[in-house]
Amino acid sequence: MLRYPSLRAPLDWLFFLCVIVLTADVLVPEIFGNGKTKDYPLWYWAGQQVLHGRDLYPSDPNAQFEFIYPPLPAVLLAVPAWFGKIPLYLCLSAINAVAWWMTAQFSNAMTGAGSAPGPWLFALPSFVTITSIFDMYDLGQPNLMLLALMLYGFWLLRDARPWFAGSMFALAIAIKVFPIAVLPYLVWRRQWKAVAGTLVFLLVFLFVLPAPIRGFDHNIAELKTWYRGMVASSSEKGFGQRDEQNWSWVNQSIIAVTHRLTRPVNYNQDDPNKPARTMNVIDVGFRTANLIVAAVSLAIGFGFLAVMPPASRRTERSDAEELGILFCLMTVASPLARQYYFMWLFFPMTVLMHRAALDPRPSVRIGTWRLLACAGILLLLALPLFPIDLQAWGNNLAATAVLAAGLVWHIRHPPPALSPPAGRLQPDVNSAPS
Repeated sequence: MLRYPSLRAPLDWLFFLCVIVLTADVLVPEIFGNGKTKDYPLWYWAGQQVLHGRDLYPSDPNAQFEFIYPPLPAVLLAVPAWFGKIPLYLCLSAINAVAWWMTAQFSNAMTGAGSAPGPWLFALPSFVTITSIFDMYDLGQPNLMLLALMLYGFWLLRDARPWFAGSMFALAIAIKVFPIAVLPYLVWRRQWKAVAGTLVFLLVFLFVLPAPIRGFDHNIAELKTWYRGMVASSSEKGFGQRDEQNWSWVNQSIIAVTHRLTRPVNYNQDDPNKPARTMNVIDVGFRTANLIVAAVSLAIGFGFLAVMPPASRRTERSDAEELGILFCLMTVASPLARQYYFMWLFFPMTVLMHRAALDPRPSVRIGTWRLLACAGILLLLALPLFPIDLQAWGNNLAATAVLAAGLVWHIRHPPPALSPPAGRLQPDVNSAPS
């Protein structure tokens, strides 16, 4: 079902047009204006630091980091950064274009619907997530590329290539850590070779690959500094070098929304010139709020395990719904989940759109469209024309919950007339079923 873009397909022409427009948003300010802003200058700076052998992080892990990612992304950025800013920006835009196309390809091919989507159904997820796709280009964030890597990993698992799949998962984790939430899922599904591949390649990407360029000792020292400053730092003020964002309305993660609801934290702290705003419904301490986060996370995790069908009842359809729930959970489990993180809802929405269009039960089709509309309305509350007070309550988190609930319903209520064969995403041959 996977294919290259075709000049004979009208919607593919629309894709090319969008890519040109979005790339122009990146290049025009740099060529004809005062320079592209957002994260693009940071990527160039990181690449130049590698090229000139300079440090990526301050020696003090408590100091403010400019670059908050592991060393590997900086090493990868150094290659196009050697040619200058415009080649680097053009390269990042091209990667986003490929990631966008492949995300749509994998998402539509992995829904387990049993039939190929028509062109409009194929393009619909891109239409409804176009603002998030714009953010990927405009901000220069890698989340769309990470989504494509993760989907490719699960595509490889379908084709019984677990070690290669693990390399894709490891690359995503080594670039931006939050996809590490895939590991508990792989363990539960007894995908031991994929788990081993992920861990082995993660060591390669973090320790081996940067060593010839950065020096082994230098790379180890930077990894330690990054870990202390980003992963091991947590307090009432925040975590991970971005205290002003952690409890702010811009963060829609389970952790942030729970803390805003349980502690009198200022969710408007990203703008120090405005008065503090709180929204807590109870007043507990930082430690107690963390315990509530842990309890909520465990409840969600055990709930996910409860709805996952055993190996004997798995189908390609149920695997798609299961992975859709997983992508929802990985998105909101990240400690920092800004607006562009919800680009990862592309796959869950694609699965539900296929159910809404192709399910043999008319009432289910109507109900699924209504559920998608409800999630869409919640996501629209993130537009600037709505007050931040609404977004502080977690509109994106609520939309994710709605999508996950719809997938749970479908996984528990498959069409009775359909009994497709077991899907290819199966545990290793020598392992016991879950």
